[in-house]
Amino acid sequence: MPDTNDTAHVWELMEKITFCMLSSHDGEEIRSRPMAAYVRPEENLIYFLTDAESAKDDEIAARPQVNLAFADPSGQNYVSLVGRAAVSNDREKIRDLFGTPAKAWWDSPDDPSIRVLKVTPVEAQYWDSPGTLRAYIRMAAAAVSDTRPAMGRNEKVDMASG
Repeated sequence: MPDTNDTAHVWELMEKITFCMLSSHDGEEIRSRPMAAYVRPEENLIYFLTDAESAKDDEIAARPQVNLAFADPSGQNYVSLVGRAAVSNDREKIRDLFGTPAKAWWDSPDDPSIRVLKVTPVEAQYWDSPGTLRAYIRMAAAAVSDTRPAMGRNEKVDMASG
């Protein structure tokens, strides 16, 4: 049974960070690219808008296992999420998600080349620290005292049951 506090914390971190690296399989290799994430905890889904001509759509059709890596280095907050992805031509969802990040790539939500990529979370791992300055102070103190620094929380979270 997942810890609902940890699950909620994962969703909060992803909502706060908003951009991530999406990694998918390209044959035997792994490819990553930055993407604007539309995080929807109430649906237990993370959405992306993508182009019908992109290689990632074919990669995901062949192997739907993906990784999303969210990073906020200034706050020392990170989430790595494993999930299952699917690409669709859901025009209603495209209109729902279309906003400023999408306008950099397409003129309107009616562009026929836009697709929705949705990721259903399976498992996540997060790291959250007290912040960069405090982290450096703790590392320096640990270095001179031969102890390990208390760097914040790190948990694996079962996301499959929402």
